[in-house]
Amino acid sequence: MKLVVGSDHAGWPLKREVLAYVKSLGHEVIDVGSFDDRPVDFPDIARALVARIKSGEADRGLMICGTGVGASIAANKVKGIRAAVCHDVHSAHQCVEHDDVNVMCIGAQIVGPWLAKDLIAAYLTAAFSTDEDMRRRVAKLHAMEDDTSPR
Repeated sequence: MKLVVGSDHAGWPLKREVLAYVKSLGHEVIDVGSFDDRPVDFPDIARALVARIKSGEADRGLMICGTGVGASIAANKVKGIRAAVCHDVHSAHQCVEHDDVNVMCIGAQIVGPWLAKDLIAAYLTAAFSTDEDMRRRVAKLHAMEDDTSPR
């Protein structure tokens, strides 16, 4: 799988370990920054990350910031992106299986490297369900983006 990975300065130390782990699993990685611990605005990194998914250069994304929340908010501003903050393994796989999430956000100040690896493994091995209920619900999310859903 082709992955795009990004972080702000708060997520940068964890991102280094995440990059090594993802590569050890055999995935191709695009790193969109941050490249050091100097302050950077997470919306700028999120924009670069989701652009790679929207263009088809990457299949999924991993975004790391202090809590994961800001990264998730920023990524979800872009049509076609479904980002989720995941700090437990169940959510990390279920967000893909039930909601077709394409960006997982992790809080480096919340989880350590060992849990981050478990989260990533669960996220990367999950596949969107073929269950009609799940497909219908995600179609409604797409309709909300297009503002065509019933009110």
